[in-house]
Amino acid sequence: MEQNKFFKFGLCILACVFIVTGFAFPVSSKEKASKEKLKVGFVYVSPIGDAGWTFQHDLGRIAVDKTFGDKVETKFVENVPEGAEAERVIRDLAKSGHDLIFTTSFGYMNPTLKVAKLFPDKKFEHSTGYKVAKNVGTYLCRFYEGRYLTGIIAGKMTKSNSLGYVAAFPIPEVIRGINAFTLGAKSVNPKIKVKVIWINSWFDPGKEREASEALIDQGVDVLTHHTDSTAPTITAEEKGVYAIAYHSDMSKYGPKAHLTATTHVWDKFYTQITDDVLNNKWKSKEIWGGIKDGMIELAPINTKAVPSDVVKMVQKTEKMIVDGSFHPFQGPIKNQKGKIIVKSGSHLTDKDLLGMNYYVEGILGNIPK
Repeated sequence: MEQNKFFKFGLCILACVFIVTGFAFPVSSKEKASKEKLKVGFVYVSPIGDAGWTFQHDLGRIAVDKTFGDKVETKFVENVPEGAEAERVIRDLAKSGHDLIFTTSFGYMNPTLKVAKLFPDKKFEHSTGYKVAKNVGTYLCRFYEGRYLTGIIAGKMTKSNSLGYVAAFPIPEVIRGINAFTLGAKSVNPKIKVKVIWINSWFDPGKEREASEALIDQGVDVLTHHTDSTAPTITAEEKGVYAIAYHSDMSKYGPKAHLTATTHVWDKFYTQITDDVLNNKWKSKEIWGGIKDGMIELAPINTKAVPSDVVKMVQKTEKMIVDGSFHPFQGPIKNQKGKIIVKSGSHLTDKDLLGMNYYVEGILGNIPK
């Protein structure tokens, strides 16, 4: 009986030794590697598909995987509505060990900030927003630079002098694009008018098609959009008008219609931010990059349709934007009522651009409230 007591006591001592020294529950090399990986989460507002806003962001995620290999583990959640559902998805990513989370739609701004307060040790990056925190940065492209260039093409290619724009939500980002496109077109064709239809959705192929058809019925012969799907390009191809796509090169959906596209490129940005986190160099910043930074590019111009002199004009203007000798919102600029809002010799500041809430001369209709 005494020997049995001593035997049990010995087993307890031995178990304690194993626990203290870490041998009681050995961690496999696979588990150890998993713990050492940086888990990176991406939240998308629409399906990835093979073109569009979310598709471009996912190319950036893939670039992170390729660049860092076993050092990272990425995860995406697509088609997440803005609002309460977005907050739940972002929170779930943070709770499941994702130390870096990219939220890629304007309506994710407040949900991102709310979750960030609950997880101060996590890093968050919000696309297109304007609110930051100690652990929340923002990033945005100067889409308007590409819009101005595509406006030059539209102004030269239209025969009806009527251009169409399918727009998502009336926020400064979208309004800037409409204005820049109009200014680009007017710079080469003062007679143009731009008609806008708002669909109040980032991604709704049905509404995008309906709006495109309505604009074409109104005499528009060059169509562009600030929405996520390929519907405007497909509709333009079917109806025999030109299209200037957005987000991605959509030429395969409109071989004859597609003239070019304003595209955004996130690869460099996403890999840089990931590298900063891996090396403990990350800090909350407000990033706003354009053509010069490699964040905005034009898709290949359809040279079967666009004359070579127009291509050269676009290329020349692009170089001037990059070297700073030209700004798309350079005066003189008038608003819809014909009042000068930017004098000759000056241009709008970033602060002015970020709060833009008016149309420039040449746009028909009013901005919805």
